[in-house]
Amino acid sequence: MSKRFIIISNRLPINITKRRGEMTYKKSAGGLATGMASFYEKYESLWIGWPGIITDKKQEKESIRENLRKEDMVPVFLSRREQENYYEGFSNKTIWPLFHYFSQNTIYEQNYWETYKKVNIRFAEALLKFAKEDDIIWVHDYHLMLLPHLIREKLPASTIGFFLHIPFPSYELFRTLPWRDDIMQGLLGADLIGFHTFDYVRHFLSSCRRLKGLDHDLGRINWEERIIKADSFPMGIDYKKYHGSGLKREVKKEMSRQRNRLQECKLILSIDRLDYSKGILQRLEGFNKFLEKHPEYREKVTLIMVVVPSRSRVESYRRLKHQLDTVVGRINGVHGTIGWTPIWYLYRSLPFNSLTALYNIADIGLVTPFRDGMNLVAKEFIACKRNGKGVLILSEMAGAADELGESLLINPNDIEEIADAIYHALQVPEEEQKNQIEEMQKNLKRYDIIRWANDFIDTLIQNKEHSESMLVKSIGRETTEFLVRAYRENSPRIMFIDYDGTLVPFSPAPELSKPDKTVLQLLKKLATLKNCTVVLNSGRQKDTLEEWFGSVPDLNLCAEHGAWLKKAGENWNTIETLNQDWKNEVIPILEKYAERTPGSFIEAKDYSLVWHYRKADIGLGEVRAHELMDRLVALTANLNLQVMEGNMVVEIKNAGVSKGRAAQEFLEKKHYHFIFGIGDAYTDEMLFQNMPDNAHTIKVGFRATVAKYRIKSYKQVRELLQTVIKEGLNEKTT
Repeated sequence: MSKRFIIISNRLPINITKRRGEMTYKKSAGGLATGMASFYEKYESLWIGWPGIITDKKQEKESIRENLRKEDMVPVFLSRREQENYYEGFSNKTIWPLFHYFSQNTIYEQNYWETYKKVNIRFAEALLKFAKEDDIIWVHDYHLMLLPHLIREKLPASTIGFFLHIPFPSYELFRTLPWRDDIMQGLLGADLIGFHTFDYVRHFLSSCRRLKGLDHDLGRINWEERIIKADSFPMGIDYKKYHGSGLKREVKKEMSRQRNRLQECKLILSIDRLDYSKGILQRLEGFNKFLEKHPEYREKVTLIMVVVPSRSRVESYRRLKHQLDTVVGRINGVHGTIGWTPIWYLYRSLPFNSLTALYNIADIGLVTPFRDGMNLVAKEFIACKRNGKGVLILSEMAGAADELGESLLINPNDIEEIADAIYHALQVPEEEQKNQIEEMQKNLKRYDIIRWANDFIDTLIQNKEHSESMLVKSIGRETTEFLVRAYRENSPRIMFIDYDGTLVPFSPAPELSKPDKTVLQLLKKLATLKNCTVVLNSGRQKDTLEEWFGSVPDLNLCAEHGAWLKKAGENWNTIETLNQDWKNEVIPILEKYAERTPGSFIEAKDYSLVWHYRKADIGLGEVRAHELMDRLVALTANLNLQVMEGNMVVEIKNAGVSKGRAAQEFLEKKHYHFIFGIGDAYTDEMLFQNMPDNAHTIKVGFRATVAKYRIKSYKQVRELLQTVIKEGLNEKTT
């Protein structure tokens, strides 16, 4: 393929160490590196990231660049201060605790934030030295959340994916971040935003809705002439590597050595990086409670606890290490005997052979994080079980819980439940263990790390193509010239123009949508053009339109989505006689929902009723709106009514009322050669559908539409209409 694939992450998949002036390079065997490997075969590829070493020496930097260039890698060098503030500071003292629901550990420090921005810009600058518009760019994780937008500013047509490897918090937590708007804007620079689970997708979409006012349709967000997709992609592991580990001679040897050392004890395995989000202390207390409740298992069970050192310079981690040492010592002191140590505690990382040997021989895997993006340890433990023996105790808060439903799911805060789960796991018959293991292994084998990466990139490309297909209909210079030419060459003409969201920014509040001098002057000029009938459409009441536009000569007004019509020089009239008796049945229902939804209210129009929830809590309002829609649809099934859900409103009106029906009042009584319709809302779709095939229809915004063209916003609508006015004035003078 001709396209190039660029990966950007905080760290490069390589470890560089310096000893006695010599640099040593060792490739990482991590999951991400494995997942990306397949793309190096399909694309010309590049990986950009920090090389893991701090140096101020120009010669050393150049040497590193040269050596990494051979591996298709580009280093981004950071100073010690930048590493402290960007990585240890904002990334791991602000974002990490907040996104893992440890708000009490979150530090809001302006210097951290300023450095985080600076480093994200540094990564963008490194990328822009190599990137082109047709590259596929994949940005990884919470260290670089500003990067998608920074790239988009310089390469607006590029294909950008972002994947968050940690949880995305609920809106209530995310909103506490002082820089939340910047983070949100950074993420929205991507075409595809990936998360491990749908819960995280849901939280992200909720924040988009509440902070940016952005709706979504099946995870697709319309933003700045682009369609952004948020979706879940549960990260897998290198299944073959772990499943086949027990066949390796070195691993077999290690398994035999460890089994001989631990005698006939049942083995419970706990492996984690030192972190307060992992629930390690509660896990220990759960094991302690198990020994207290079931003393018959003393000297028969051993907990192997492997804790990998992490962020030792951060105070909260040093404090956790001290607590961990204390609790392990207490439990071993209370329950241990001369020949038996209840907890075998290893504070270090383990090489692959030792790690997989423990996975293979352990009877129980104990994985109990308070919150985890995915937790690959749980998947690795299951993958290693070639003999089908083993039970996984897993926190329901881990992302992996969605895929490993056959495990024993527990609440990591419940010490009693952890203790009972350990006891239950020891009682599970081998046949049941085998069935559970096999079922989980099927999932892990099917959706491994390579499938995960391919799935993400395929979705990214598909969404980009979908977004571009929508842009094809967008109005540009050529389309504008075509419309103006059609206007010039065809007469008589008629123009149906929506008001809210089309000529002015949408706002349900009348005081914010009142037309200014610019809009009034625009409409006056349009309405007086030669051989041109102008109809202003609105869902607002006729009294409001009369107050705002009644003084504009030759302007036709259509109120309440077509219920009322005022032709130029005439009085207001209804298109047809409509029954309003149905209101007596519907109003009590709306009043009940208004009472149950603080901030919502009812607007009574002549021929419709509207329940507004723009002032209510958005989440509650959306739930109530769906409930109300279901109830009203059932109630009005045998009535000539239409129930519609709009922008924070639910509207009930006579089925015969629509902008399309109102348009027929003009189109049936006179033959027009140039027919133009423009609008932004769901009610305008009815107008577009009722237009003849030769009509020029335009949708404002990027929602799904039957219109022939799209236009970005009210600003571009005004520019287009000014161009039409200029053409019309030229016609008058000639």
